[in-house]
Amino acid sequence: MAGIRLPPEDTDISQARALSTADLISDDDRSVAADSWSIKSDYGSTLDDDQRHADASEALAAAMYRAASDYSSDKEEPDAETITSMLGYQSYWDAAYADELTNFREHGDAGEVWFGADVMEMVASWTKGLCVDISQRQVQNHHDNDDSEFVSQEEKEIAAWSVLDVGTGNGLLLQELFKQGFSDLTGTDYSEGAINLARSLARRDGCTSIKLLVDDVLETKLDKKFQLVMDKGTLDAIGLHPDGPVRRIMYWESMSRLVAPGGLLVITSCNNTKEELVQEVENFNQRKIGSSQEEAPGDAKTRRHPDFFCYLDHIRSYPTFVFGGSVVSRVATVAFVLGRLV
Repeated sequence: MAGIRLPPEDTDISQARALSTADLISDDDRSVAADSWSIKSDYGSTLDDDQRHADASEALAAAMYRAASDYSSDKEEPDAETITSMLGYQSYWDAAYADELTNFREHGDAGEVWFGADVMEMVASWTKGLCVDISQRQVQNHHDNDDSEFVSQEEKEIAAWSVLDVGTGNGLLLQELFKQGFSDLTGTDYSEGAINLARSLARRDGCTSIKLLVDDVLETKLDKKFQLVMDKGTLDAIGLHPDGPVRRIMYWESMSRLVAPGGLLVITSCNNTKEELVQEVENFNQRKIGSSQEEAPGDAKTRRHPDFFCYLDHIRSYPTFVFGGSVVSRVATVAFVLGRLV
């Protein structure tokens, strides 16, 4: 469940790849997806099975290659039924990763790099910078130290961070973090095929210390808290399920249990702007405030709550464009810290 891919330059080739993956999905899954979108014919009657399945595949491709303008927060709110997709179903990801694992075994192909290699490298490098700043407390004091001593200390601090990548997919983000100096790395995905592919790639690339587990972030069995939790496209996929709104609430509850107090959650999304993610966090915090007030009446906002997320920073160097009078980006990466005052 790695994320929603951005439109590649060669549209004809990319559409062919999307449909070949979709073809691996069972007829029953296509029927469920078509029903969830309430696809009707122009004459008002329900389409026959073949046409419904064809339209389901077309809707899948449309969801995967939405125009950049669709990601603007200024757009009218879409009907919830129109934004669901088979990308919200585990069966889609199982089929997709079975396909990619076969390609790897036959051709050595690592598969899709969700959001592109440039974004992945930028996210890893930027996240490392955040972790170094937090570890050092005062980044402005770095230049007072001996350079060689600082580099050695920085490497130790980064290596000590416990990192979890939820919806890791092929695990390439974890490999990029490994290159940045992180060593306590864990990746989870609810698709066993994704984990098998990630393990194969990790062995090939000499990253065997990375721990890879089958686990559903919404019903996680992990009993460990991590100083850094990464999400590159997983929240996007969760939101594309017909029960997306409920599952997103479950997502934030899980995140509050997986991120250690004072730890970071870094989300990269192509379906949500920075402002939308910040608002979603505020909604989560408000639910926690309501729960706190029920348990202990008083001004919960003035107290430190271990489950509150607070906006910390976001990547500002992604390419942007103007839509509807607003400057927007096709990708947003936002960092939140857990346990600060709100």
